[in-house]
Amino acid sequence: MTITVFGLGFVGLTTSLGFAEYGHTVYGVEINPERLNTIRNGQLPFLEPGLDDALIRHLDNRFFPIGIDRLAEAVAASDCIYYCVGTPYGKDGQADLTYLFSAIDQTLENGKWKTEEGKREMDFKVLVVKSTIPPSTTSQKIIPYLEGKGMKVGQDLGVANNPEFLREGHCWDDFIHADRIVLGVSDERSANVLRQIYASVSEPVYCVSLNTGEFIKYLSNTLLATLISYSNEMSIVADTIGGIDVAEAFRILHMDKRWGGATMSSYVYPGCGYGGYCLPKDTNALYAVSRTAGFDPKILKNVIQTNDNMPQAMANKIIRAIGPDKQQVIGILGLSFKPGSDDVRDTPSAKIIRELMAQGYTNICGYDPVANAEFRRYYPDLTITYADTSRQLIDRADALVIATAWPEFKDVREQTSKTIIDCRYML
Repeated sequence: MTITVFGLGFVGLTTSLGFAEYGHTVYGVEINPERLNTIRNGQLPFLEPGLDDALIRHLDNRFFPIGIDRLAEAVAASDCIYYCVGTPYGKDGQADLTYLFSAIDQTLENGKWKTEEGKREMDFKVLVVKSTIPPSTTSQKIIPYLEGKGMKVGQDLGVANNPEFLREGHCWDDFIHADRIVLGVSDERSANVLRQIYASVSEPVYCVSLNTGEFIKYLSNTLLATLISYSNEMSIVADTIGGIDVAEAFRILHMDKRWGGATMSSYVYPGCGYGGYCLPKDTNALYAVSRTAGFDPKILKNVIQTNDNMPQAMANKIIRAIGPDKQQVIGILGLSFKPGSDDVRDTPSAKIIRELMAQGYTNICGYDPVANAEFRRYYPDLTITYADTSRQLIDRADALVIATAWPEFKDVREQTSKTIIDCRYML
């Protein structure tokens, strides 16, 4: 099959190369010229193990990165058009669908579904949203929008969603060895087209309603967000009571056999709060869409509030440990939102640094194994210094804060007798 994929970020590039790995021909559309040129040169614009080899393997073979200037050619040749564009959340928590509808408009403008006489000119194609969108978005917003443009959904084109369950730092492995594939569809014709895309995979494929497909993604991410925030709240309770070994308490909790062998430790464990791209925006978006529908989910509300409060709680923890001397150098070990990734979007490290600076602790030095440059670029307003190695940071700092659980930080206590505040409870 031939597929066009809008957006070549983490999800879009992984999806494009994954489909190429299946044997399909894929056009990857990217509007950012710098990112497009990087990919065309066989390089990744971000850190993602395994994806680099896949790019070299499929570039200009089955995978063709293109700009908008070749979109008409791609749409005409494709059986499906996938949308992997950003859906960030605004101040009210609602998902911002601007990029998605812009990509849909570009598809319609470059596709000749009908002649001026109203006769069908283009074959049936399925528009598939892989971007994370709140439940009911496809049925209540996308389909009416398409029909308002004169398209007959189910006849001229199909509409579906195919949510992603990718972890940054493991995107390629999660795509190629998926534990489940979810297809939200509105008609059997579209379902059959999407089944053909995944015909070669052994993983279970579930065809569900449009709303169910969207909801499953949020069900997954909001559960993860809830587990993280519950653990963080319990760590604050433990710190408040005192005399509790938080790390040991949670390690013993993980032995509970009622979880049936599940890896609880990935999420049921305290830290600095969840960050990155997916959990913050999806938790806020589901809360917002539920309130709009008439129900105020208190757990989600408090999950969001707990996460928003974590930077202040961590800053207070640090200040209690280091004392009132605001001239001392505070070393931040870890700047990415999690180990194995250089993504610094919504990273707890930046929020903690802001809280410390707001309280007058401005002599801050940071180090991350892969994200120094990305952090400096993304947060130009944070006037901190940077160390090139963890050893250099340890030597410079008067006190150390573990903000990202990179494996190389596990032996930091063996390297120094300085005060260490372990915000990830990894030591």
